[in-house]
Amino acid sequence: MSTVTTSKPGGGAAAPVAAATAAAVRTEDGRIGLRANLRHIGALVRRNTLQIKQDPESMFDVLFMPIVFTLLFVYVFGGAIAGKGNQGDYVNYLVPGLMAMMGMNIAMAVGTGVNDDFKKGVMDRFRSMPIARSSVLIAKIVVELGRMMIAIGILLIMGFILGMSIKTSVLDLLLAIGLSAVFGASLMWIFILLGLTLNSAQAVQGMAMVVLMPLQFGSSIFAKPATMPGWLQSFTDYNPLSNLADAARGLMIGGPVGHPATVTLIWSVAITAVTMPLAVRKFRQKT
Repeated sequence: MSTVTTSKPGGGAAAPVAAATAAAVRTEDGRIGLRANLRHIGALVRRNTLQIKQDPESMFDVLFMPIVFTLLFVYVFGGAIAGKGNQGDYVNYLVPGLMAMMGMNIAMAVGTGVNDDFKKGVMDRFRSMPIARSSVLIAKIVVELGRMMIAIGILLIMGFILGMSIKTSVLDLLLAIGLSAVFGASLMWIFILLGLTLNSAQAVQGMAMVVLMPLQFGSSIFAKPATMPGWLQSFTDYNPLSNLADAARGLMIGGPVGHPATVTLIWSVAITAVTMPLAVRKFRQKT
C-alpha cells in the first residue's frame, strides 16, 4: 500500500515549516500560542500536499481501491448474498459498509508514512524546530482525511454507477460521510502510534493486517450478522466497524441511526483520548 508521507532527505521538504516557525508566537510560559500552532499545521499540511504532487503514485490506493473493492465484492459476493441477479440490492447494503472500511485502510498509510519519515530523518528536523509536536501529527491526519474524502467520493460514484440509490436526503449522506471521517481520524492515531513504536514500515503493515482482517470481515460490512454463528454475532455487536456501517446505512437508505451512531462516536472519542496523548509523547521521546 502506498503512503503519502515519505520525503527525500534534505531541507526542501521542511521549507514551508521553516518559514512558518520564523513568525512563531509563544506564550509567557514558553508554549506556542494557538495562532502559531494553527499556522504550523497549515505549513505542514502544505508540505505533505506537495509530497503528493511530487509523488502522484502515492494516490493510487485512494483512486483504485474503492473501484476494485466495489466491483470485487458486488460481483463475487453479491449474487451469493442477495441472490443471482439482485446485485443492485447488495450495492445499497455494501457501499455504506465500505465507507467504514475506507477509513481503516487509509489510516494504515499514516503509520507507515510516519515510520518512514523517521527513518529518513525528516521528523528529527521537525523536532529541532520551535513548533508544537502535535502539529506534525495533526497535519498528517488532515491530509489523510482529504485522501479519505477522495476515496469515499470515488466509492459513491461507483455505487451510483452500479445502481445504488440514496433513499433519505443529501444532508443524511453528508452526515454519514462526516461520521466516517470522525471514526477514520481516530483510527489514524492508532496507526501513528504503531508507526512510532514499531521498527519498520513493513512491521506496521503486518500488524495492521492482523488487526484489520478480523475487524473488517467479522462485521456487518459485507453480510448481515444474522447469517453468522452466535459467537460471531456477539463479536459484531461490539465491533465499531459494524456500528459505523449500520449508522451509515441508516443515514443513506433508512433504518436505525441513533444507537449505532452514538456507539461510533463513543468509540471515536475513546480511541482518540487514549492514543493521541500516547502518540504525541512517543513522538517527543523517539530517537
